[in-house]
Amino acid sequence: MKNVIVYTSSTCPYCTLAKDYLTEKGVEYEERNISTSREAREELMAKGHTGVPVIVIDNDEIVGFDKAKIDTLLDK
Repeated sequence: MKNVIVYTSSTCPYCTLAKDYLTEKGVEYEERNISTSREAREELMAKGHTGVPVIVIDNDEIVGFDKAKIDTLLDK
């Protein structure tokens, strides 16, 4: 099983779409909300990102909600 982390914020509609999509596909993921966790915000910034969602599948990062890329990385 892939290790999936989703960086989100409380007010991001694309984050909700990404989480719903992963749930529909039966993918377990860890959510790290940058609105409520300083640690999550610092991790995301250390990766060079300032916006969400950022989806990390194993070591591959997807910036934004990109179904095709999510599917490609999950099928690897």
